Amino acid sequence: MMDVTDRHFRALVRLLTRRTLLYTEMVVAQAVIHGDHARLLGYDPGQHPIALQLGGDDPPRLVRAARIAEDLGYDEVNLNVGCPSARVQSGSFGVVLMRRPERVAEAVAAMRDAVAIPVTVKHRIGLDELDRYEDMAHFVQVVAPAGCDRFTVHARKAWTAGLSPKQNRDVPPLRHAEVHRLKREHPQLQIEINGGITTLDEAIDHLAHVDGVMLGRAIRDRPYLLAEADHRVFGDPPTAPRPRAEVARALIPYLAAWLAVPGFKIHHLTRHLGALYAGERGARAFRRTLDQGRVLGVGVIEAALTAVDRAQDRRSALATPAGAEPEQPEQR
Repeated sequence: MMDVTDRHFRALVRLLTRRTLLYTEMVVAQAVIHGDHARLLGYDPGQHPIALQLGGDDPPRLVRAARIAEDLGYDEVNLNVGCPSARVQSGSFGVVLMRRPERVAEAVAAMRDAVAIPVTVKHRIGLDELDRYEDMAHFVQVVAPAGCDRFTVHARKAWTAGLSPKQNRDVPPLRHAEVHRLKREHPQLQIEINGGITTLDEAIDHLAHVDGVMLGRAIRDRPYLLAEADHRVFGDPPTAPRPRAEVARALIPYLAAWLAVPGFKIHHLTRHLGALYAGERGARAFRRTLDQGRVLGVGVIEAALTAVDRAQDRRSALATPAGAEPEQPEQR
């Protein structure tokens, strides 16, 4: 997700799950080749497994970018054929590439020949008038022989005109059943589903029909739902989920180290950390305190946890009037 899945967001998520594959923001191939690698592509070793998501439509450039990703230690290269933003469309890549499956196949084949790591494709269920199941199946059937290791299908079509990128994530109806059908009719392919999946229970239900589930906004808004993913999804031995406060405190040395890096702003981390208590009592107090990061510095995390404790203690001390409903946790 653009402006979300940066290295600081991934640092938070990796404290909750060690098995889940993490993705970067989409980076245009040209930027990978000529840009600041430390800023655009840097990650911490503990973030493995991690995939670099690329944008582009020029096979030679994508090959150069894929080789850089492999040299930097990325575990996968993912070609984004699903983004509907006007900027991406003007560059003739993203979701508009679904009109050119042969070009996508050419790019995938070239990258597969150039690198040893997996090359995967993320795409929509359709776009504009090309929104029948048969259109999506044709796209996959053309690209698959090029050696695509996995198809991640956002189960909404995209409108390239008339809807904003945000609206394209909400307005077109979800069509999960068609992604299930794609797997059923192509059992030899690795098919992953994305779009509108908000809980681990839903993800596990989908895994009865497909090979994988990609979660996006649900993790942005409620990252703690991944706290049980390693056990419930990947089969690790059952353990109690890591407490939220422990997760937050584990980021204190991380924050202290980054505060010494030129150009780093404390908001780069706290804007992600603020969602850790989403849905819990004290969530507002946690976020409000994190917003004081520029004043409190590295001590802001401990101060935010204290604010949570005080909010929870204050609420638990209030007696519920007779006949009244107890106060409910914040909903987001």
